[in-house]
Formats: sequence, C-alpha cells, structure tokens
Amino acid sequence: MYQYIDEEYVKVDFGQADLKEGELKGCTFHQCSFRGAALDEVWTTGCRFIECDFGGATLNASVHARSAFTNCRFAGANLFVSKFEDCKMTGSDFSGASLDGITIQGGDWSYTNLRHANLVKQQLRGIRFVEADLSECNLQKADLREADLSGVRLAKAALNGADLRGAKLDRFDFRSIDLTGVRIDLEQAVGVARAYGAKVD
Repeated sequence: MYQYIDEEYVKVDFGQADLKEGELKGCTFHQCSFRGAALDEVWTTGCRFIECDFGGATLNASVHARSAFTNCRFAGANLFVSKFEDCKMTGSDFSGASLDGITIQGGDWSYTNLRHANLVKQQLRGIRFVEADLSECNLQKADLREADLSGVRLAKAALNGADLRGAKLDRFDFRSIDLTGVRIDLEQAVGVARAYGAKVD
C-alpha cells in the first residue's frame, strides 16, 4: 500500500497504471489522465482532481472523503460499490460509467451528467443536484428529501416510489416526468397543479 500526502501533479499521465489500495491525502491533480488506471480500493481525503480524465478506469470499492472532482470525465469508468462522502463533483461527466452499489453521502453534484445512471433505492438526501442531468436515470425508491433539484433534468427518469418531500424544485419541469408513486409534500403538490395550468388560491 502506498501513501501520497500534499503532493501536486499537473498534466501527468497515470494511464493504465496500477494504483490500487493507495491512500491520498490533501493531493492536487490538475488535468491529469487516469485513463484505464486501476484505482480499486483507493482512499482519498481532502484531495482535488481538476479536469482529470478517468475514462475506463476502475475505482471499485474506492472511498473518497471531502475530496473534489470538478469537471472530470468518468466515461466508461467502473465505480462499483465506491463511496463519496461530502465530495464536490461539480461539472463532472459520468457518461457510460457503472455506478452500481455506489454510496453518496452529502456533497455537491451540481452540473454533473448522470444520464442513464442506476440509482435505485439510493440515499440521496440533502445532496445538491443543481442543473444536473438525471435524464433516463433509474431513481425508483430513491430518498431525495431536502435535496436541491433546482433546474435538474429528469426526462424519462424512473421515479416510482421516490421521496421528494422537502426537496428544492426551482425551475423544475413537472410536466416532463411521470410522478406516479412519487411522494411529494403539499407545497410541491401546488407546484404540480400550477404546472398543469391550475389556479391555486
């Protein structure tokens, strides 16, 4: 097992490298490539990954606490049973990534691309998803209470059994989604009625 503390890397190519079972603390990676790298069971704490490419990388069972992955690309990456605690993921693209068994606790996932992600029964309470693309996601029975879903895109997402109570729904297009079986609060119900043209006094 290796350990890196307070290291900084700029435009370094870690592609195809075997980086499994390491520990990274307070490190910064700017525009680095991790394409095809093995990052299974890696632990990161307080690290910053800025505009990095994780395309095709494996991050199975990796754990990330208070780290930032901003404007990173995870195309085709495998994040099976990975865990993100209070991480900042703003602007990152998860197109084609495998997120099965992922755990997300708090944090900011605004402006992320999570299209087609499987987030069934996920505990997503209180997470920021401002302007995120969750189109065609499977969010059945997901707990989204108190989440910030302002401007989020949910076209063709599966939401049956999801709980949206207390979630912030500014700029939310209720007409673009199927609300069958979705739990909402009274204020949100008024928003739904108004979206369909009702006048609520």
